[in-house]
Parts: sequence; structure tokens; C-alpha cells
Amino acid sequence: MGILDGKTAIVLGAANPGNMGQVIAQRFLENGARVVVAGRKREPLAAFAAENNCDFALCDITAKPEVEALVTGTVEKHGAVHIGVNATGWGLLKPFLETTPEELAAITALQFIGPFYFIQALAANMKQGGSIIQISSATATIMLENHAAYMGTKAGADHVVRCAANDFGAQGIRVNSISPGLTESPMTTGVFQMQKLVEVFAREYPLGRVGTSADIADAALFLAGDNCFMTGQNLQVNGGLTLRRNPRAAELAAAYGG
Repeated sequence: MGILDGKTAIVLGAANPGNMGQVIAQRFLENGARVVVAGRKREPLAAFAAENNCDFALCDITAKPEVEALVTGTVEKHGAVHIGVNATGWGLLKPFLETTPEELAAITALQFIGPFYFIQALAANMKQGGSIIQISSATATIMLENHAAYMGTKAGADHVVRCAANDFGAQGIRVNSISPGLTESPMTTGVFQMQKLVEVFAREYPLGRVGTSADIADAALFLAGDNCFMTGQNLQVNGGLTLRRNPRAAELAAAYGG
């Protein structure tokens, strides 16, 4: 028996092999859920679905009709949707004065407007209640230089989470977010190839190590289960990083150069 037996989950942002979305999807499958993995790349989604005996769908989170079709299509096939996870993101690192209008528009669409669409579509279709989970970031709370557009859009989505939790709690819908720190995933491969950089980050974590996608999947599993009596919250699943700070740019540069 799995804690998600009988549940149908959508995991959006699962189109890169081994990424956080795929790890979350695997954890849900291991615990009995029916899972639809979604994203913009057909081949890796189809491969994951074939290997894990689940469904996949193409969806660009920035396109509202595609987001709505993802959710309603899942309901039509499986009878309901109980869990929705948004694990999309773009790790834009750009000095404040160099961030272009095009980059601002793109990251706002991906990390603020798109999540808004996704929560709207899920809340409109969760007739039996459910759990909506937004993957946020520790940098929505603490500083990291040259990261303003990313941080601002993640922080904005966290506030949308709080609003939706308040609006839809009476319908049995829980809405929460999870904030990783530096996490080993395909998006951070470049960082993890430089051990000295990882060590500079790790010394700021009270628990002594940076995070893994499995850490985030464990938290998502808790939020997805019916025993979770929590809504409108941001879980800091980052080993205590937000008790301290991210490294400064000069420290990272020194480690990179070394």
C-alpha cells in the first residue's frame, strides 16, 4: 500500500532526464499514484513514461490553453486530478543592469505567469480537493548576487501560493511551495563539476551538505499525502541554508579561479 494509492498526479517540468520533476514523479509512482509527466520535450517525456509505466503530455507552462488542456485532459482520462506539481524553472544568472527586457519577459512568463495559470487550472478542476505544489527557491528568501529576475519571480509565485491557499482551502485544496537551495540536478551540472564551488556553498548549510532532488521529492510526497495538514506554506528544504546565507560573488569567483 502506498500513501498515494488512488491518486492522480501531474508533474510539470519533467522533460529533462534525471531532473527534479522526474525524481518527484518517480517517488509518487513508488507510492501508488497514477502520474502524468509533462513539459515541452516529447522524446525525454515519452522515454520516461515508457520506462515508468505512466502517461506523458506536452505542455508549455507559459501558454494558458496548453496548461488548461493538460489538466482537463488528465481529468477526462483518469476521472480526477488530486496532485499538481510545478517543477519548471530557468536558473537565470545575470547582473541587474544587464538583464534585458526579453529576459525579464521570458522569466516572468515561465516563473510567475505560468505558475499562476497552472494553479488556476488545477483549482478549477480539483473537485475532490487535492494538493498543489510549487517548486520555489531559497533565493526567494535570501540573497544571491546576479539573480534578481529569478529571485523576484520565485518570490512572487510564493505569494500566489498563499493567496490560492486562502481562496481554495474550503474546497479541500492545499497549496504549498518547497524551497531548495543548491541542488544536484541537470540544471546545476556545471556547478557540480567544480568541487571547490560546491564546497563554498556547502559550508553555509548547517546540516553539512547541499541538497539532492531526492530531498525535494521526499518533501513533495509529504505535501501530496492526505495526512498533510498544511497549506499556504513555504517549506525550506535546504539543510538550514536560510539560517545563514549563500556565498558572495567574490567567494564564488575565488573558488572558480582556484
